[in-house]
Amino acid sequence: MKKYFSYLFAVTICLFANAYVASAQQKLDSILPVRALCIAAPTSQNLDSFVTFIDKELSSQNVNTLILRIDHRYQYKSRPELVSSPALSSSEVKKIVRACQKNKINLIPQVNMLGHQSWADKVGKLLEVYPQFDETPAVQIPEKYVWPNADNLYCKSYCPLHPDVHKVVFDLIDEICTVFEANAFHAGMDEVFYIGDDKCPRCSGRNKAELFAEEVRTLRNHLALNGRKLWIWGDRLIDGKTTGIGIWEASFNNTHQAVDLIPKDVVICDWHYNRPDKTPAYFTTKGLNVIACSWNKPEVAVQQVNDAVEFRKYSTPQMKERYLGVMETVWSSVSSFLSGYYGKTQEQQSVSDKDKKVPETFRAMFEQANKLGSKM
Repeated sequence: MKKYFSYLFAVTICLFANAYVASAQQKLDSILPVRALCIAAPTSQNLDSFVTFIDKELSSQNVNTLILRIDHRYQYKSRPELVSSPALSSSEVKKIVRACQKNKINLIPQVNMLGHQSWADKVGKLLEVYPQFDETPAVQIPEKYVWPNADNLYCKSYCPLHPDVHKVVFDLIDEICTVFEANAFHAGMDEVFYIGDDKCPRCSGRNKAELFAEEVRTLRNHLALNGRKLWIWGDRLIDGKTTGIGIWEASFNNTHQAVDLIPKDVVICDWHYNRPDKTPAYFTTKGLNVIACSWNKPEVAVQQVNDAVEFRKYSTPQMKERYLGVMETVWSSVSSFLSGYYGKTQEQQSVSDKDKKVPETFRAMFEQANKLGSKM
């Protein structure tokens, strides 16, 4: 009998503990439905370390969304010509999928669409294999890249009106979403400086905002066929001149007018790294769902968390649900981020000064989120 009551007591304590955790989770979900990390996909060498990070750190910090920038570093079967090395296998991706499922983390792959088809002095895999897709073939990649430059080259873009480009990129999107078992896809689409180029035989003279919006609609509609949502970065939808936000975190080539032309179920990832600009409020007034995104300044991340909670608290019921939450973005490698996160000073010597505060920013963002959730 004594053993029975001891067992009953233990079960009761366990039930109460589970109920408390569930209640705390519901409170946090009510103020910040999305608590996301965006980071490059790991390599085979650091895959196990990354899975451990998901199990131990993302789960304990109550991160519920993981965006992995996969691009061409997956062993695509539909388009093997577009695989970049090193590339993850499907079985390796499944390790990440299972870890996320176990920890109730929504896993979303990212492959850059439209822009970011080159970087510095190297053309990306898509334009390397299919140079006919280049929006600006006359602009040559320099041996030594500098910014600014005479061609206004930051990153190359593919031509959204090329008749064959979507046959190719749709194959990538469908395959990566399938292996990730994903309900959403992040298409990037940030920092698009080349669009509607005057020398492009298809795009010349076209309205840049309409071109951008048409590409968003094309990608969104394709994803919708399989019940998936489209996520994109929000910078091209902000007027950089009127707001003073500038050419990087906003648009100087009039693509911002596309904000009124894209479908309302596209999720906007609104990144601001130097200041916690209040543009999430702008996107919600346009009927769009928005996530505020940070990078390497802890104080900016904390304010973005505070703003996201306040916006939801003091908005109408219609507007409230459009403030989805916050995201920390990591632009160094997984190994660099993990070495900084775990305080491995020797490995940190190779990390750029801009990236050294990223682990601290990650902690600051989610500690503040959990702190506010506990006060509910």
